[in-house]
Amino acid sequence: MSFLDVFKKGLQKTATTISRTVSGLFTEVKKWDEGTFKMLEDALVASDLGIAAAKKIVDDLRDKYQRGLLNGTQDILQVARDNMVAMLRSGARPLHMNPDGLTVILMVGVNGSGKTTTAGKLAFLWSSRGKKVVLGACDTFRAAAVEQLKLWGEKTSSTVIASKTGADSASVAYDAVSAALARKADILIIDTAGRQQNQKWLMDELSKILRIIRKLAPDAPHETLLTIDASIGINAISQAREFAAVSGASALVLTKLDGTGKGGAAAAIEEEFHLPVLFVGLGEAPDDLQEFSPEEYCDAIFFGESAH
Repeated sequence: MSFLDVFKKGLQKTATTISRTVSGLFTEVKKWDEGTFKMLEDALVASDLGIAAAKKIVDDLRDKYQRGLLNGTQDILQVARDNMVAMLRSGARPLHMNPDGLTVILMVGVNGSGKTTTAGKLAFLWSSRGKKVVLGACDTFRAAAVEQLKLWGEKTSSTVIASKTGADSASVAYDAVSAALARKADILIIDTAGRQQNQKWLMDELSKILRIIRKLAPDAPHETLLTIDASIGINAISQAREFAAVSGASALVLTKLDGTGKGGAAAAIEEEFHLPVLFVGLGEAPDDLQEFSPEEYCDAIFFGESAH
């Protein structure tokens, strides 16, 4: 299955919602007025594109409509798609990798956001490309997280560094970096606690882990990836805001974009955090975590099965 096919499959419900709304408006309304544009904006907001993105798209559509440049549903979807690609492309960049040795990826995010699963799927992605991966189970408060990571280690032939439940997460981080360096691994993925007791606790915990990592690998972590559950839409923003602030998140992973009619969340979330989206989760299978492509994402949202 190609990247675009995975995007189309995962975002099918969102594509259907948007295209039906647009085609319905265009066939039922002979002359568009402000009420029509408001309905279109509401439909885009309902798909979780966010108010700022929806307004920008509709402003451009209004301008082109008034100049006689829109002749049907396909024109409208194309303009919306091109606008959204431009928004997402402005902050796009590749993952920061260490060209001279070990790349360290720190995973942060609220419990339930798919953080540990994402760590495992990243191990799958990179190990399938021939990279040597080590996983650090530093979410020591949840026994389930450690066991989950061990299962991913077995699936991906990756080494998992773990300790008992309740162990000091910074000492596990130390062992993980030491092991990754000793094994000459290409990539170390460190899973951290998603428990959010209070901001000070979270900051102290992450600060300890960062200090330990930097003792052994001074330029690490090369990325701090914040996972956000996109299936709960705009509500995910408030949950993740504190993690972003205290963790020094450098980029985003949007999980659970599949199976919802609200798959347009990338624009709203990127607008809120001013961080690039590097990966998106589009299903349960290990290979359903995809590197984020603004073009393929927007093709899937606005054209669905007709995208090629």
